[in-house]
Amino acid sequence: MEKKDKYLRHTYSYLALRKAVGWIGILLPFILMLGVFIIFKGEIIQKSISHYYHSGMGDVFVGALCAVALFMFFYSGYDKWDDRAGNVAAIFAIGVAWFPATEVGASDLTGKIHFTCAALFFLTLAIFSLFLFTRKGSNPTPQKLTRNKIYLICGLIMIACLVAIAIYLNFIQKNNSKSSFVFWAETIALVAFGVSWLTKGGTLYPDK
Repeated sequence: MEKKDKYLRHTYSYLALRKAVGWIGILLPFILMLGVFIIFKGEIIQKSISHYYHSGMGDVFVGALCAVALFMFFYSGYDKWDDRAGNVAAIFAIGVAWFPATEVGASDLTGKIHFTCAALFFLTLAIFSLFLFTRKGSNPTPQKLTRNKIYLICGLIMIACLVAIAIYLNFIQKNNSKSSFVFWAETIALVAFGVSWLTKGGTLYPDK
């Protein structure tokens, strides 16, 4: 009985950490905004989430990404593809955290590395939702079929946000350099990831 209780505690701890990753994705943009507004009295909405690195909330931004990266690296998926995708996501999350976005003007080398890692990080999260989370056995439950719809919607939202950001940066940004479009697109993508991740963790529509 003691071994069983210990196993259950470890299982619940793992599930709690897994859910924490989803909540970080959902809450991070809003925590950064509130922190800048309440504590540092700075500009509430930056050009992108990454630009909070240069604000008083920079440590929170880096810490949150490193926490996500650490969990992803040790994430034990259902098979080797889950594990590999988690490792890839961890590497890109570290790249986003350790190579800050260029604060002003054209991107320097560090900014380009940051942008590449950010794009690939979001793409990897979309792959989780679209291809890994949606896999099902021969007799999926009704809850599983509902969850798959959520995964697909969230994955498509993340892809749409990536495409929208690419279009904005390449064709629109020059005429509206102070726009917060990228920030809101990233926020929507992170919320979609968080919902997908929490659903996979059993928060939404768990099997009865």
